[in-house]
This record gives sequence, C-alpha cells and structure tokens, in this order.
Amino acid sequence: MTGSEPAISRIDTSRPHPARVYDWFLGGKDNYPVDEELGRRITAMQGDAPRHARANRRFMERATRAIVQEAGIRQFLDIGSGIPTEPNLHQIAQSAVPDARVVYVDNDPIVLAHADALLRGTPEGVTEYVQADAREPERILEAAGAVLDLDRPVALSLIALLHFIADDDGAQELVDTLVGALAPGSCLVLSAMTADFDPENVRRGIAAYTASGVTLVARSHAEMSRLFEGLEVWEPGVVSLSDWRPGSAPEAEDRGEPVSLYGAVGLKR
Repeated sequence: MTGSEPAISRIDTSRPHPARVYDWFLGGKDNYPVDEELGRRITAMQGDAPRHARANRRFMERATRAIVQEAGIRQFLDIGSGIPTEPNLHQIAQSAVPDARVVYVDNDPIVLAHADALLRGTPEGVTEYVQADAREPERILEAAGAVLDLDRPVALSLIALLHFIADDDGAQELVDTLVGALAPGSCLVLSAMTADFDPENVRRGIAAYTASGVTLVARSHAEMSRLFEGLEVWEPGVVSLSDWRPGSAPEAEDRGEPVSLYGAVGLKR
C-alpha cells in the first residue's frame, strides 16, 4: 500500500468525487455533503440512478463468479475499486478459490483511508491496495506485478471507470495498454455508461457532473464494443447490465427498463 501522508488530510471535500457519489448512491456513509448534493441532483433528474449503481455492483459479482468458474482465473486487478462495499470483489473470488490474489487500485485518498477493509481476505489468498490514477497504466502494472504473476491469466476489472475518462484522454489506449500486458487466458470485465436507452436523462446527468468539475462521457454500443476489439466476448455480448446473465431469479428491480450502463466480459486468446 502506497502513500505515507495521512490519507484523511489529503481528502478534498470542496468538490465531489465519483467514488464518494457512487458510495452515496449505494447507501454508504463514506461521502461528504458535496457528494450527497451532486447525488441528489442526479437522482432528481434521473430517479433510477441508485438502481443503476446497485445493478453495477451485481454485475461485478456475477462476472467475477463466472470468471472463476469458467476461466479458472485466480488473479484479479480491479482498477477504480472505489470505497469498500460488501461484498467486495476479493470476497466473491476468495469464497470460490481461497488462494485468489487481488490488487485494488484507486486514486481517492478516502479509499486509501478505508483500504484495511479491502485487505481483509483469506489466509490462503492475497489482497493489496495501490493508490494510483487509472491514467498511469505502466505504474499500475509495475505495482501489480509485485503481487500478481503477469505471466499467468489475470482478470482485469474496469467497473464503472471509463465513463470518467474521455476518448481524448486516452480511454482506448488505457485499455489496450493494460490488456496488452496480460497473458493469454486473461479476461477484461468492463462496464460503462451509455445514453442509448435514456438519452435525455443521461445527458442531464452528464451536465450535472460537468458543472461540478467531473468528466463524464456516455458511450454507444459500437463505442463500447470497440473497447473489446481483439478479445473473445462472452455471451450474451455487450448488453445492459441487467441483461448480463441475470440468472434464474434476477433482482426485482432489474426487471423492466434497461440499466443505462453496458457491460461485458472479454477473453484474451
């Protein structure tokens, strides 16, 4: 775990942070009035925003289980991990394979302040936290390589991250660099916001984030699919999160209108 300065002293509470707004959507307590204010503004415009956040968490859970069961992967690199919200990725992976190794990456000091919660894994497994910006893939890979064997398959999770990184800011290059460094048999798990289903409300939400100084972009199905170029995309493909392998008894709130986030899993051959 990096960072010697006390995390709490470096937390900027003057402007909202995506990880803390997301925490507020999920009903968490690790956010500040500025985050709640933005969360309430978004919810006033897009009343199902908290439902989308919960659907995103459930997608992460289902995708992680599928990767363990179908690909046999035991190493995970979760970039943009956010504030700990149970079940965390390592809890899901290590409940299936106790020796799973997980590296979490985030750049919000409040996540570092709560990293102890992320590091409580099984005795057989390993969990570690790296404080770094997602736009520093080489640094992330170097740090992750101290914990993970990058010559063996790794599941790379970019959950609800890339809609905070514009194409002009290198979103495609980020994915290409990270996936390119991973061994064959690795997986990419990705979810990102789209305006395909509810363009008016999504555009209003983007405007609210932009007014608060937070970059937010929505990607079309074609743009999302391009992020998986060169990978074998698992069924059912790039779909609304609530449609990604919902199981025999999907959550009641997942039924009905699509969630305005696409999700998919791709396998590197």
